[in-house]
Amino acid sequence: MLKLVPRKEPNRAMLYATPFLAVLMTLVAGFLLFTLLGKDPLHAMYLIFVKPLTDFNSVAEMLVKATPLVLIGVGLAIGFRAGVWNIGAEGQFTIGAITGGSVALAAYPEGGPLLLPAMALAGALGGMAWAAIPAFLRTRFNASEILVSLMLVYVATLLLSLLVHGPLRDPDGFNFPESRLFQEDALLPALIPDTRAHWGFVVGLFAVVAAYVYLERMLLGFQVKVLGQAPRAARFAGYSEKKIVWTCFMISGGLAGIAGLFETAGPVGQLVPSLPVGYGFTAIIVAFLGRLHPVGILFAALLMALTYIGGETAQIEMSLPSATTSVFQGMLLFFLLATDVLVNFRLARAGKPAAAAVRPAAPTPAE
Repeated sequence: MLKLVPRKEPNRAMLYATPFLAVLMTLVAGFLLFTLLGKDPLHAMYLIFVKPLTDFNSVAEMLVKATPLVLIGVGLAIGFRAGVWNIGAEGQFTIGAITGGSVALAAYPEGGPLLLPAMALAGALGGMAWAAIPAFLRTRFNASEILVSLMLVYVATLLLSLLVHGPLRDPDGFNFPESRLFQEDALLPALIPDTRAHWGFVVGLFAVVAAYVYLERMLLGFQVKVLGQAPRAARFAGYSEKKIVWTCFMISGGLAGIAGLFETAGPVGQLVPSLPVGYGFTAIIVAFLGRLHPVGILFAALLMALTYIGGETAQIEMSLPSATTSVFQGMLLFFLLATDVLVNFRLARAGKPAAAAVRPAAPTPAE
C-alpha cells in the first residue's frame, strides 16, 4: 500500500508552477471530455479559450466578469492566509447588493454625485455586517466559520427574494419580482464606451495594490501570515487571534459587499432574485489558483472570466450543456488541489512497523 508522507519543505518552484500545471491538465481533460461527447475538441477549445480574446466586446465582458472575482478573491485570500475560512462570500455579496441597492431605491428618483459613493459605502457595510456573524460566533463560541458562513449564503439569497417580492418590488413592474431600474446617477460609469465594462474593474485593481501593500509592507499583514503559517508562534509573539479573525472577516466581507453593489449598479441595474450567480464560490478557486497572492488573483480572475465568456460561446455554437463552464471550473479546482497535495506530500510505501528489539536479559550474579 501507498501512503502520503509530508515533505520537510515544499519545492517553491513547483509551488508556483502547479497553477499552470493544473490549467494544462484541465485542457487535456476537457479535450477528452469533448471527444467523448462527440464534439470537435479543437473547435471547442478554440471557442472557450481563444475566440473571446479576438472580439473587443468579449474582452469588455471579461472585465465585467472579472471585477467581482478580483474583489472577492483578494478579500478571501487575506483570510485564507490567516487560516480564516470565509466560505460565505456569496452571501456577503448578496447583502451588499441589497443594502447598496436600497440606498438607490430610497433616493429614487433623485440623484447627485454623492449617491454612488453612498451606495458603495452601504454595500461595504452590509457585507461587513453579514461577515460579522461568523466572526463573532468563531471568536466567542469557537463555532466553525466554514459552516456558519456557508449557511448564511442561503439566508441572504432568501432575504433578497423576499424583498424583491415585497417591499422593494417595482410598483410599476406588473408584479414581476424585481426592483425599479436604478436612476442614472446610481449606475456605474462605463470604463469602455459602448460596452458594459465599468469603473468597478479599476476599483478591483486598486484593491489588488492595497492588498499587496497590506500583506507585504504592513505589520498587520505580517501578523496575518504568521497566524496562518505558525499559530503557536503567533500566540507566543502576543498577536491577538481574535483581532486578526475580525480584521480578515471585515476585509473580505466589505470587498464582497462592494462587489455585490457593483454588480447591481453595473451590468444588472436593479435588484433581481437571480443576482447571486456563484461569484462568491468561484472566487475561492480564483484565490487558490492565484496562490493567495493579489497579483496572481488578478490573472486568475481574468482566466476564470475567460471560461465564463468562452463557455457561453461554446454552448451557443456547439449546443453544449449549460453546465459546461461549471465543469471546467470544477476540473480546474480538482487538478489544482491534486497537484498541491503532491507538492506538500510524497508517496511512500506503507511498510510494517518495525518490531521492538528484544534486549537480552542481564546475567545473574554468580552465587
